[in-house]
This record gives sequence, structure tokens and C-alpha cells, in this order.
Amino acid sequence: SPSRLQPQTHPPSECRPTSMAAKSPSPSGTTTAEEAETVCELDGTPFSVYYGQLQHQQNMLQDSVRTGTYQYAFTSNAADFAGSTVLDVGTGTGLLAFFAVQAGAAKVYAVEQASRMASLARRLVVGNGMSGVVEVLEGAVEEVQVEGKVDIIVSEPLGFLLVHERMLESFVAARDRFLRPGGKMMPSASTIFCAPFTDAVLHSEQRSKSFFWGESSFYGIDLRALAEEAVDEYMGQAVVGYFSTDCLISTDRSCHRVDFHTVTAKELQEFEIPLHFVINRTALLHGLGCWFDVYFIGSTAHVTLPTGPDHPGTHWYQCRLLLKNPIAVNASQSISGNLRFVATSKVSYTVTMTLTLDGTDITSTTKIHLQDQMYHYLQSGSGGGYEAGNGFDYGVAAAPATSPDASSPPPPPAEGGGTQA
Repeated sequence: SPSRLQPQTHPPSECRPTSMAAKSPSPSGTTTAEEAETVCELDGTPFSVYYGQLQHQQNMLQDSVRTGTYQYAFTSNAADFAGSTVLDVGTGTGLLAFFAVQAGAAKVYAVEQASRMASLARRLVVGNGMSGVVEVLEGAVEEVQVEGKVDIIVSEPLGFLLVHERMLESFVAARDRFLRPGGKMMPSASTIFCAPFTDAVLHSEQRSKSFFWGESSFYGIDLRALAEEAVDEYMGQAVVGYFSTDCLISTDRSCHRVDFHTVTAKELQEFEIPLHFVINRTALLHGLGCWFDVYFIGSTAHVTLPTGPDHPGTHWYQCRLLLKNPIAVNASQSISGNLRFVATSKVSYTVTMTLTLDGTDITSTTKIHLQDQMYHYLQSGSGGGYEAGNGFDYGVAAAPATSPDASSPPPPPAEGGGTQA
């Protein structure tokens, strides 16, 4: 639940100095300030530490597809932002808050639970002359207070495969606490896409990592009792990186749509994606390739932020989920199954992937732990990486709004049908 994601705050009195064993005491025999370090209770999740560092903020900011699309989505819907009160969930350096001001917002509450980053965001607010408009609030969005309701909630709560890091729950918590009736969520909705792929080299590479545990005499010790456990662990890693559409063996896409205006925290914590694909070439099916698109639905324009393999790369890359045991498939055969997502205390998900060759008893199941990623950077994204100047056309990503009702979900994706949360 969102409460699990809140930081554990402690007063300064609970931080205690301790002598450092690696240092010699001062001549007086007492511990000096230089010889002591402050020990405090844990404050927040590992992600609050990670995103409290400028180097990781820079990684996101330099993703020009991500950053440029957010700015384009806001400014293309300036009619929605004009004179509005906005809440930015997880503001980081404050960039989305600044974009909201650029689009015409009259007041922006910028919430950030990483204390160092909240302090740095305030410096950027002052440095950009926005002190009268942007107010940085330090703390979890489940705990902070703002005056009244807001017109728009903005955030970048997206992890790889959309849901890793579980920030979407905080986005929803902010909606339930602060959004006025008829208010807008930016982004407004998202779709996860899945497609079967073949990649014998990747599968063999990952499987071979477990071979060490097949040693029968490692310094005289038999390790084989852990061999199967090692296979499960390595094959249970999510492979994060770009891949080419050439490895996909079906034109079908199974989809899961999430409407951020209506989805509940419970629906985010446990859900399933039904799968069905008609295979278009004979191959070994090694798993599923997954990615997501995000939609900004404004009164003036609908803007899409894509992360798929046929678009310029982003810092989310794509994700491949490997079957422990591949399935041999022929062209025109079909595969069915499901992906079951269950949220974990590790701020991520366990995903159980089950695929069956239709008309047979051939089934393969693998359990993947999204918090345990294997980064596979051997291929660049379509059109290059995500640094500035990758040629992404934000105008192509936008379409005129077909309805002034910003709570309406976007039209079904061209890749195929799916379910909606």
C-alpha cells in the first residue's frame, strides 16, 4: 500500500554520533568531530536516496524524448493550465513544476520526499524567479498538506515496464487526496504492450550464468544442491535494454491499459494481462518483449510518449521476460497465457509468466522479480539513444483532442486489443 512507500522520518535527537573504528583517538583520548560520523535511522526507500542525487536526476532530464514530450504536452494544452493550481508529485529538480508555470499555471505545489533534492529544487525555484508561484513541499504526497483542491496533478511516476518502483500508487494517492472533481491527471493513461520474441544468444547467455552452481568439487565442495535455484534466479531477472522488432515473432500485441483518473491502488498492486498471439514465423519462443506508452489527454491536444522498440530510445529502454524453458513454435500456431503482477515490499513486482502452445499440453512458466534487473545494452534504440538531438518529433506524437472531456481514455492502440484497469 502507499503507506509502505512513505519515508520514516526521525528527529535529529535520534541521530547519534559514534566513534569510527578505523581512526585512532585524538591525543586527549576523546572522540573529535572529525573522528565521528552521524548514525541515523533509515530515511525513506532506496529510491528516495537514488533520486536525491543530481547524477540520477540528470539521467532523466537528458532523456529528450521524456523531457521534451512532457513540456510539449503541457504547453500544447495551455488552455487547461492557464490560471490553474497544480500539484507536482515527486518533483525532483522541479522541472515539471516549471513546465506547468510555462503553460500558465498560477500556483504549483511541488512535492518531493528526498530532503536533499527538495532543498536543491528550492534553489532552482529561486534561480528561475518562480518563488511567487512554485512552492516546494518536502515529504511524501500521502502526508503533505496543501490549501484546498488542485485543478491538475502532474508527475513522472513511471518505472521500467511502467510499474517498477510503485510510484503510480503515490500518483493515485495524490489524486484521491487533492484533485478537484473534473480535474486532470498529466499523464492521463498508459498502456503496457507485450509481444513474443526469439533470441537464442540472450537466452543462452543468461542460462549459462548458472553453470557455476553445477560444480561437483568447488574447493572440494559440491554446489549442485543449489543448481536449480541458481537457474531460477538468473532466468527470473528482467532483462532491461533496447531490442529490435526483428526479434518479435508475432504482429499481435497483448495490452493492459491503465486510466490514471480511475484506477485504484488495489488494482495497481495486483493485476493480470491476458496473452494471445498468432505466430508468424517458425522459431523458438524465448519469452516476451514488453514496453509502454503514456498518454497526456488535454482539452486541446492528446500527446503520446512512446517507449517501444520502433521509436527513439528512452531511459526506460524496453524489457524482456525470459522463459526458463523455451517453446518451439511454427508459423500460424498460436500461443495463449497470462502475466500476473503482484506488488512486493521491495518497491517492485513479482511477475508470473505462463505461456501455452494452443491445442497442446506444452506450457512454460517463469517467475520474474522486477527489482532484480539484468541490464543488456548491446543495442541502441531505434533512431539512436535518448540524448538531445535524437530526431524525435513531438508534433507527430500529438493529435488534436477529439473531446473536451479530459477524463476520457485515449482511443485503443493500433497494436491490438487489451484490458483496461
